[in-house]
Amino acid sequence: MSRASHRAYETIRSMILSGELPAGGQLAEEALAERCGVSRTPVRDALRRLESDLLVTRTDTQRSFVADWSLDDVADAFELRAILEGRAARRAAERMTEAALERIRAANLRISEAIHQPEPDVSGFLDGNRDFHSEILETAGSRRLSALLSTLIEQPVVWRTAHHYSQEALLRSHSEHEELIAAFVRRDGAWAEAIMAGHILRAYHAYSDAHRGLAQLDSSRGVN
Repeated sequence: MSRASHRAYETIRSMILSGELPAGGQLAEEALAERCGVSRTPVRDALRRLESDLLVTRTDTQRSFVADWSLDDVADAFELRAILEGRAARRAAERMTEAALERIRAANLRISEAIHQPEPDVSGFLDGNRDFHSEILETAGSRRLSALLSTLIEQPVVWRTAHHYSQEALLRSHSEHEELIAAFVRRDGAWAEAIMAGHILRAYHAYSDAHRGLAQLDSSRGVN
C-alpha cells in the first residue's frame, strides 16, 4: 500500500470509528479524496482494505457504505473474541515479563483514573482499555491471533454505545482486569484464559444493555 493509500486508510478508518462517518452512510470517493488530501485511487485502495476489515460494505453496483452491524453481528464478534482473546491471555501469562506486566498495570491504572471521575471519562476508558488488551496481545506474541482479532475489536458501533455504559459496568471491567493481572503475576495460563473469556462475554452483555438503552433514546428523539 502506497503512502497516500495508507494516509487515506488511517483517515477514513478514524472517521468511521469516531462516528463522524455514521453506520449505513454512503462513502463518496470524491469527497473522501478531498478530505484525505489524496486522489481517488488511494481512496479506492483504502476502501478495499476497510472492506476486508469489515468496516465498509460494497454493493453490487460498487457503491461503498459504512458497515452497519446488527446486534447478532456484534454477538458473533464477541463470542469469537472470547475464544481468541482467551487464548491470547493464556499465551501472554506463559510469556509474561516484568516489563510487560508494568505496562499492563499502567494501562489499567489509566482506566481506573478515567472511570473514577465525578463524570466517568468514557473516551479515557476506551483508550486505556484498548492499550490494556493490546499489551496482552503483544505479549502473547502470535501474529495469527493479532491478525484474526484486528477485525473484531474496534467495531464503531461498540465505540458509540460505550458512551452509554453504566458506571457499574465500567467498574466491573476494571475489576476483571485486576483479576487478569493477578493471573499474569502467577504466570497461570489456564486461569488467565478463563478470566479473559468470561470478561469478554460479560462485556457483550454490558454492550447489549447499553445498545438497547441507546435504541430507546434514538426512538424517543425520532432518530432512525
